[in-house]
This record gives sequence, structure tokens and C-alpha cells, in this order.
Amino acid sequence: MKYSIHDGPGIRTAVFFKGCPLNCQWCHNPESQRYDQELFYWPDRCIGCGQCLANCPNGAIRTLSGKLEFRRDLCKVCGACCKVCHAGARSLVAKRMSVSEVMAEVEKDLIFYDESGGGVTFTGGEAMMQPAFLAELLKACRKKEIHTAVETCGFVKPEILQTISAEADLFLYDLKLMDSQKHQAYTGAANDLVLANLRWLAERQAEVLVRVPVIPGCNDDQENLHQLGEFLTSLPRVKELHLLPYHRAGVDKYKRLGREYLLPEVQAPENEQMERIKETLEEYGLKVKIGG
Repeated sequence: MKYSIHDGPGIRTAVFFKGCPLNCQWCHNPESQRYDQELFYWPDRCIGCGQCLANCPNGAIRTLSGKLEFRRDLCKVCGACCKVCHAGARSLVAKRMSVSEVMAEVEKDLIFYDESGGGVTFTGGEAMMQPAFLAELLKACRKKEIHTAVETCGFVKPEILQTISAEADLFLYDLKLMDSQKHQAYTGAANDLVLANLRWLAERQAEVLVRVPVIPGCNDDQENLHQLGEFLTSLPRVKELHLLPYHRAGVDKYKRLGREYLLPEVQAPENEQMERIKETLEEYGLKVKIGG
């Protein structure tokens, strides 16, 4: 959990869920893609004390040429090494929490919600990958009169979306690519379900804010922008969208997880480029904001 001012109105508490059905190549929260527990490792923080070596029950840590070597292929993510790593070189990514435990943390921030018109944003990963848990949290927030937002990639079963839509106050709907084949190439899935679910929400008159991550070389071309503008103007009520400029803040996370980042050459878009994209979409009568 962390504070946020970019994931819905006012000051918010962002609650991150593990697990996502997509695998976006630019994802800046790779630690939330997989449902299972994972381990962050910062080799530059290691002081070579050897406590992890002595306490690993699976032989995933060994010495090689006088230095400690971490074998992820042998790691069972039990967390034993994290408990004895006083240098902070190892840590588990997430922890299991009950509805009451999450709400106890959320309610600590009630004064900020009241003063700013904020609330809680459930994100991830994809929060609707854990639909029963999410539904209980949304109901608990409603009882406390806490505004709720659900950030979604839209690639969820319609019946789950319908259940959650009855409880959530706002959807932050990420729309990445209009061409289904390109969507498949960059995220691992076609976008037919994503578009259909967004249309269903709009026709149901749900409160939806569309957000588009702008990834240079992936979805900033004129063809995609015009298809996006045409699609959004065909939807009832959806007249506003936020453009989220690509950033490289999550690149180092891939190293900590022992994964390869697939877009190493992509850089953040220039301000002038973002303004041009904004102007293109405004031609469709949309209210466009740069940033969350």
C-alpha cells in the first residue's frame, strides 16, 4: 500500500493486488504480474556477511570464487534469507492479508480522504484477478463511506466485471492499443474482450476514466490515436481520458526479479510529443489530460 494522488480524485491509498492476465512489455510493476510470492534481490547492497548462505534451506545461495551467488532456479521463495539479511539486499514482494487487515490500514488515512475528496484505489496487477476478495473490500469501504476506484486492464470475465461494477464508485480503465494483433504482440492477449468490457461499462452508465499509457514506438502512431478517438467518442459518457507518459522507473525492478526487460531502448516521450498527442485526441471532442 502507498499514498497516491494520480489514481483517482484526491489523496488516495493504493492497494496493490498480485496477479495480472496481461504481460505488458512496458509494465512498471512487474512484481505484481505473477500471483505467487516473489523475491527482490539487490546484489549491490549485499555486504557478503554469509547469513543468507547459512540460513537458506534449499541450496539456492552458494559461494563462487569467494563471492555469494544466488540461484533463482533453486529458490523456493520461503523468505528465510530475507529474515537474516540486515543489509536489505533481499525482501519478499508481497504478503497475505485479510479484509480486516487491509481495512485497518485504509482507515488510518480517513482524515486525508475527508479533506481531499479522496479514497482507496485497488490496483495491481489486476485487482479483479482476486474477485471475491476485492468485492469484500469494496463492500467494507462502502460501509465506511470511503470512495473506491478499481484500476483495470479490462481483460477480465464479463460476469466478474458485472459483479464488481455494482460495488465500485469509479473505474480507471487502461486502454493500450486499438489494433488487436499489436495488442497481442505487446501484452500477450488480443483486445476484443478489453473493448467489449469498456463498452459494457459505458452503456451501463458506470463512472469510467480511460487512461492511455503512451509508449513511444508502440502506440503513439497516428493510426492508433485516430482509432482511439473514434472508439471513445462512440461510447456514452466516456468523454475524458488521461495520457500517461512512459517512464523507466520500473526498469530496475526486472533486474531485482531476475527477469529481462523487453523494451530497453524506449525512452520517455518529450513534452512536445505529448502535447501533439493531446491535440490530436482533443479534435474528437474529448477532454484530455496529460498525467494521472
